[in-house]
Formats: sequence, C-alpha cells, structure tokens
Amino acid sequence: MKGVADPPPERRRRLIDRATAVVRREQFLIFLSALLVGLVAGYAALGFRLALAAIQWLGYGYGGDSLASFAADLPWWRILLIPTLGGVAVTLILRFVVPSRRPEGVAEVIEAAALHGNRMSLRQGFGAALVSVTTLGSGGSAGREGPVVHLCAALASAAAQRFRIGRSGALTLLGCGVASGVAASFNAPIAGVIFAHEVVIGHYALRAFAPVVISAVAGTIVTRIHIGDFPAFQLQGHEITSFLEMPAFALLGLISGIVAVIFARSVAATEDALDRTKVPDLTRPVLGGLAVGAIAILFPQVLGVGYEATNIALGQGYGLRLLVLLIIAKTAATAITLGCRLGGGVFSPSLYLGAMTGGAFGIVAGTLFPDLASDHGVYATAGMGALAAAVLGAPISTVLIVFELTSDYQVTLAVMVAVVVATVVMTQVQHRSFFHSQLARRGINFAAASEAQILVEHRVRELARHDLEIVPAAAGLEDLRRLVQGSNAAAFYVTDGDGRLIGVLGPRPLTSHLLDPEPRAATAADLARPADLVVTPDQTLAGILARMAARQLDHVPVVEDLDTRKPVGILHRADVLAAYNRALVAARAEEHGEA
Repeated sequence: MKGVADPPPERRRRLIDRATAVVRREQFLIFLSALLVGLVAGYAALGFRLALAAIQWLGYGYGGDSLASFAADLPWWRILLIPTLGGVAVTLILRFVVPSRRPEGVAEVIEAAALHGNRMSLRQGFGAALVSVTTLGSGGSAGREGPVVHLCAALASAAAQRFRIGRSGALTLLGCGVASGVAASFNAPIAGVIFAHEVVIGHYALRAFAPVVISAVAGTIVTRIHIGDFPAFQLQGHEITSFLEMPAFALLGLISGIVAVIFARSVAATEDALDRTKVPDLTRPVLGGLAVGAIAILFPQVLGVGYEATNIALGQGYGLRLLVLLIIAKTAATAITLGCRLGGGVFSPSLYLGAMTGGAFGIVAGTLFPDLASDHGVYATAGMGALAAAVLGAPISTVLIVFELTSDYQVTLAVMVAVVVATVVMTQVQHRSFFHSQLARRGINFAAASEAQILVEHRVRELARHDLEIVPAAAGLEDLRRLVQGSNAAAFYVTDGDGRLIGVLGPRPLTSHLLDPEPRAATAADLARPADLVVTPDQTLAGILARMAARQLDHVPVVEDLDTRKPVGILHRADVLAAYNRALVAARAEEHGEA
C-alpha cells in the first residue's frame, strides 16, 4: 500500500517557520487572548451576580431580583439595619483590602485607557468588586454593571501584562474585557461591542473590532449557558400609535436630559456636602447605608439594582404619583450610595430613572392627547434609553441595548429621537458624561489626555541634555561676565554650597543686567529667578508640555531627585514637542494599519 509521501525537508521546514511566525505575531496572540478574556470575563460577571445574590440572601433571606416586593413585608428595623451593616462591611473592606480606599468603576477604566498605558491593578479590581457586591447585596442603591465592567477590564489588563502585549494591543484587550462585561450583564453582545469602542477604545478599526466581537460573543455564550437566553428587562410588544408623536419623544428627551443632569449633580453635591462637614472617609459608607435604609422604609423599590421596579414601570404597573416619588427617592438613594463611597455603578439607576421619567411623561401625554399617544410603556422604554445615554455618554450603545431588548424597530425610532435630545442637553449643561465628570473632580483633564496617552511611556531621561552650566550662589559680577562670554548655554543653574538648585539665570536677562552701568544685584543668588518647576529623570513626559506652556518656559531643570534638587540636565520644550510629534505620527500610522 502506497502512503502519502512526506514533504521534502526544506518545504517542511518552511511550513514550520511560517506556522511559528504566525503564532508569534502579536495580532494572533491578541485574538487568542480575546477569546480567553471573553470566557473569563463572562464567568466573572456570572460570579459577581451569584455573590450578590448570596449576600442578599444572608441579609434579607431572599436572593432574587424581586427584592422590593420581598422587603415590603419585612419589619422596618430590618430594612434599616441591613444596609447599615453593609456600610460597616464596606468600611472594613476599604480599610484593609482596597489600596485606594475608594470604590472604582467605569471611570477608572477610562482613566487607565487614557492615562496609564491601559494598565489596571488586578488586586484593585477584585477589591472594588468585593466592595460593590457587598453594597448591592445589602441593599445599596446602585448598579451592578459598572463594577462588572471594571472587574472584567482588570482581568483583561492582567492578561495583556502576562502575555507582554504592547500598548495598542493592551487597549484592545481592555476593550475586550469591557465588551464581555456589558454583553454578559445585559445579554446584549452588539451593545457590548459598541460600548467598548465608544467609551474606551475610541475607534472602530478592524484590528481592534474583531477581538472585541470575539470577547463579547464568548461572554454572552457563558451567560446563556448558565442563566439562559433571557433579556435583562421583560418588555411588552408596544407600538407607536402615530409618527406625529415624534415631537413628544423629543420633549421626553429634553426632560430626560434635565433629570440626567440633576442625577449627576446630586452625586457630586453629596460628596461636596460630606467634604464640607469633614466626615471621615471610612465612616461615610456606614452613614450612607443608614440613610438608604431610611428611604427604603417608605420606598423599598430603591433597594439594590432595582430591576424589579424598572420592569414594573416598563409594564405600566405604576401610577403617576408613585412614578414621580420614585424618581425623587431613587435619585436621593443613589446619590447617597455613591457619594458616601459605597460601591456600585450608574447603569441600572439611569435605566431605572429613565423608565420612571418616561412612564410619568407617557401618562400625562395619554391624558392630554388620548387619541394620539401610545401606551406609556413606549414612553418608559424611550425614557430609559434617553436618560441612560445622557448619563453614560454612550448614545449609540444605549440605543443598541434597547433594540436588543425589544427587537422592535418602531420603538427604537422613538428611542433614537429621545436619546439625541437628551444627550445634547447633557452635553450643553454638564459638558461631559458622568464618568468624565467623576475624573474631572479628581483633577484629571481629558483635554490633555491624548498627549498623556502618547507620552506616558516616554521618560525625561530620554530627552534631557547634559550641557548645563552650574553657577555658585556666591558668584560675583566679574565671574558672571566671564561665564556669559564663554558659554552658549540656554540657562545657568544657581546652586548653594550643597549643590542644591536654588534658581535659574537666563542668558538674556543676565546679559542685560551685566550691561547695566549700575547693576542692582551683586551675586548670582540675588539675580536668579526661582526654579518653581523641576523634573526628574524617571518622570514621564505626560503633562510636562502643559505645565511648561502655563509658565511660558522654553526649558526646565532636570534634578537628580526632588529631595536633593541636584541639577543633572536640562529639558527643552522643543525636544518634547518633537518627541510628541514623532509618537503621534507613529500612533496614527499604527491606527491606519489596523483599519
């Protein structure tokens, strides 16, 4: 029997070399990592949900989504006690487990992508997840999707670091974690993909798009295997009565945008009020849990993620008065939860508030125009999408979430109209999304984010020049004249007897002073201007351009360290600009290569 002949040795070696080259290519590694990240993130989202249900069962004796109905039959003291105990537990976790001493969410993922080279701490990811699952399980009024996204992104960042993937690939994997987290939370893979690109990655190049799709699909499959193919919200088959209603949906968008602004500012106002009263950081979660429990005595619908109440509003189960009261109660409870540094996100609360706002608007519209207005469930659906889009700053992915939940093209048209108007209102009044507002309050300016992202991996030592001139503080006029005549230095560094930098002399001011017939200063120390801006060799270049421009400096001293302040070099603004331009060209070339 004749067998198939083996290929010649040379040909076999070439095939092996090609296969090895493919495996070693970073893009191939990213695809494999995307699949792994999607599966791990899907199970992380599933684990978060199960842990939340377990803690909720320990506190309330019930682990399902219908917490409000169950809690309504509990004694008032128990409703007050459980969130308070949850606050105590969160305080202990923040004190002993979480390095940053504050919960984290989507804002920190955006910060990592923009400013930290796409790197996140896995320990911080697990710690933040533990804070949020404890908060939500004990009844804290917030969302579970944001913490899940943060945990999944931290896992993706860990994979990128483990496999030594470059900055561009690490950003793609960060998006993979975010996409899988959103897809697994909402059972909405398309929305997960778009949210990751819209909020984190910032572009839709094919090289990034394909791995993100893989992760979103993998995370969705994990959820559907273990939980089933059920949407996050049970929506009825609503229809738009007339296309003449479109102005009404635009008006709903305006109102939803206003509610979104109030919601975002209420969280900031709560933080500011606690800062003014100087309440210690580690006691805030306890006070927050106590306050949320007090609100829940009257309105148990505010407890937890609030999916039950949102579903009831979408199903037209609440009257106008209760809808308005729940908007106020949920806004207050969520502002207290987040402002007091309890864990959780804003996905679910924004959907909750949007459904209540749209439902109330729909009842009023139906009363005024009974022949034209659709069921107020349609308005609740449109309001849910509009308010969430305004808060999250993600209009495209929010529309897709609603479309995947409803599979109704007509309702999606109403959602699109409301989303556009609400987003414009939020942009014009608040100027940024909720996440960017959180970062802005910490002093993170995204106007300079692109510079920081490009230069964050470059350090001062790469560009520092060492042709510096050092002048003793006691140098007299004759010494200074000889120094100017024999030097082309951009600046002269004045140091004390210990070699510590005390000031800078510019050539032009120094020359003008020496030509003065009656010079006012006798020594270099008298003439030098203070060196209020110095950098160290290990410092990154991110942000240096902005600081030099603010002080109108063409160069800054490079010191050995900030303690000794011993000058070791000089950093020129022109050199930093040239490095920034080179990095920008390289980044754009890489991005076009992905398309």
